[in-house]
Amino acid sequence: MHSLIADTDLRVMNVNIDDDRLVVELMDGRLIGVPLAWYPRLANATPEQRNHWEIAGAGYGIHWPDIDEDLSTEGLILGRKAPRATA
Repeated sequence: MHSLIADTDLRVMNVNIDDDRLVVELMDGRLIGVPLAWYPRLANATPEQRNHWEIAGAGYGIHWPDIDEDLSTEGLILGRKAPRATA
């Protein structure tokens, strides 16, 4: 029996961001699109800061060094939003 899980590769291939949406392309061909509003640091960053990203965590994460933001492919797939800031 062939496992579907074995055929998935959740590592990041590419990242695209516009004013409304973050789209992450995975190595297995899937695209994960989420509202940029879910991640206030990214939403408030300049286009230059948003486009300066690095693959992190052995390929399973994305790091934006200019704004100190980190997201994982697992969190994106599960629809995890950034935690709300506490006063």
